[in-house]
Amino acid sequence: MDIAAYLERIRYDGPRTPTLETLRALHRRHMLTIPFENLDIHLGRTIVLDETALFDKIVRQRRGGFCYELNGLFAALLRELRYDVTLLSGRVSNDKGHFGPEFDHLTLLVRIDGEPWMADVGFGDSFLEPIALDGKEQLSGGMLYFIDRWPEGQILLRMEDGLWSAKYVFSMEPHRLEEFAGMCVYHQSSPNSTFPRARICSQATPQGRITLSEMRLVQTTNRERTERMLESEEQYLQALAEHFGIELPNLAWKPLRQW
Repeated sequence: MDIAAYLERIRYDGPRTPTLETLRALHRRHMLTIPFENLDIHLGRTIVLDETALFDKIVRQRRGGFCYELNGLFAALLRELRYDVTLLSGRVSNDKGHFGPEFDHLTLLVRIDGEPWMADVGFGDSFLEPIALDGKEQLSGGMLYFIDRWPEGQILLRMEDGLWSAKYVFSMEPHRLEEFAGMCVYHQSSPNSTFPRARICSQATPQGRITLSEMRLVQTTNRERTERMLESEEQYLQALAEHFGIELPNLAWKPLRQW
């Protein structure tokens, strides 16, 4: 891996020693520079879990991706920097409080001096810096998080409107990137997945988040939310370039799927 190119992509020029401080800085820079997006699905491009292909897309082409891509490649970077990294399977909570199947989400366990930390740069609106698995409440990006015990392992919770909201459950069993391939295909093609239904591009900012969901541009700054509806595909492509650094000129989108 071309480590220098990856670090330039996330605009990081700090130390490379595998410490907690370095991990925190890398995680934050990743969240602030590389968007969570599913645009390839709507361009009819197949997403394959190959580190070389992921590096070309995210680093060389300056694109984003979804969890398998972002966390898969971030894990490869951390290994190059001599971190102890494990790929974990997460099951994401839906709006009914039900959890998805195994390999529904890819998250990372990083051990530093024997202490476990959760790293996740592929869950969209989530913590900006790694979360300790120490049973304590932790503040990140203005939001309160807590990792609790669960019958099948652990559960990630976030405080929302005064109540703890489940994000996903995960086990501590280690996995390989290729084990997520089946669910990666599922999320590109299944009518039960949200990803083929609408284009999404979202990225953290120092004061909040900016999200382009189809033609709706949403910006949150210091918890103040503004929305604007874009009026044309030209404006959509301009917003991708201006806010996310993604340039996709003269490309044909696949029609949104109606199941």
